[in-house]
Amino acid sequence: MSEKFLVEPCGSLRGTIEIGGAKNAVLPVLAAALLTGERCTLQNVPDLSDVESMCALMESLGAKTVANKKNATLEIDASVVNSLDASYELVGKLRASFLVMGPLLARFGSAKIPLPGGCAIGTRPVDLHLKGFAALGAEIDHSHGFVTVSAKRLLGAKIYLDFPSVGATENIMMAAVLADGQTILENCASEPEIVDLANFLNSIGGKIRGAGTDTIKIDGVSSLQSRSIKHSIIPDRIEAGTFMIAAAITRGDVTLTNIMPDHVKPVTAKLKEVNINVEENDSGVRVFCNPTNEIIAADLKTLPYPGFPTDMQAQFMSLMSTATGTSVITETVFENRFMQVGELKRMGADIKIESRSAIIEGVPQLTGAQVCASDLRAGAALVLAALRAEGTTEISGIHHIDRGYDRLDAHLNKLGADIKRVECEA
Repeated sequence: MSEKFLVEPCGSLRGTIEIGGAKNAVLPVLAAALLTGERCTLQNVPDLSDVESMCALMESLGAKTVANKKNATLEIDASVVNSLDASYELVGKLRASFLVMGPLLARFGSAKIPLPGGCAIGTRPVDLHLKGFAALGAEIDHSHGFVTVSAKRLLGAKIYLDFPSVGATENIMMAAVLADGQTILENCASEPEIVDLANFLNSIGGKIRGAGTDTIKIDGVSSLQSRSIKHSIIPDRIEAGTFMIAAAITRGDVTLTNIMPDHVKPVTAKLKEVNINVEENDSGVRVFCNPTNEIIAADLKTLPYPGFPTDMQAQFMSLMSTATGTSVITETVFENRFMQVGELKRMGADIKIESRSAIIEGVPQLTGAQVCASDLRAGAALVLAALRAEGTTEISGIHHIDRGYDRLDAHLNKLGADIKRVECEA
């Protein structure tokens, strides 16, 4: 049975919210657990449908996973892997599932993976992943919607990425950790989730330097040992940014704990630019709006980290729809990431699309409407807009939101929102 949100206007959000573990960090770390035959324990694991899908994929390959949602922990035992052929049905649910290819190739010499699914926000080809594997010595075959990679032995290489792709950086890094010799990965992604993956790999015996910069050096090792390692997933900077904008769009006062301020610097800078107060204190990060503050329009361009994240573009658009003046948002990372625009216009937003830019004229008041979440971040943007809208907003397609936010409705309600999760009629 599908579900939807019914959102009522709430006034200013106030209170404290604890940020959970990062979706985009836990998924590659889960895949990396396939590199070792010993048990790994992950901490600060968010309760997300994407995590459940990744665990199902791991189990289909023969690994065992045990989740303790109360304690936010997850145990993975990949001592037995009896399949190198990933399920089409499972991979189709989750783009990050393609990340099992690097570990399977490195540890077992072969993998067969269908082309991945996920949100329909752009092509996001896996070409860079495969070019990296080929540079390490793998043979690659495309047929019937599957990609098969194989290699008797991977050899370290110097690899330059045409684009600093997060997924390609992660997949190649995981494959190279067991390759013979040194791999130098240039023009690679520098996101905090890359650093978290490198830290996990190093904790189980990998030799990786430079994660967080545009050049990563990996000295291959013969095997990895978990030694009952416990690794804590970093806080989710996109969840944090979403709650920061929730405070801003409702002109509220919210303190975020379990947050790394450096990871949300681009969002902090933009909020300050539009006249929102952001302060770091002993408790975390406080976002608040003085009663006399007028939120002003600002332009924005998405860029790879440390630029403004594409995963926050839709949420910022909702905020700019309520600002004074005209703002221009330019999307440079994904070519189809304005899918929220049509739904925001149904709520009274004034937005025009010109190529890869959106021109937003702030309006005095958004209004409730029946809208549908087309993808994860577009769904979050609709929830934020609904908090500020007049009247009831009905948001369907919320399974997209559950992929990347742990009970977003419940956490917002604790801050004063009025969101009900109800079953959709057949």
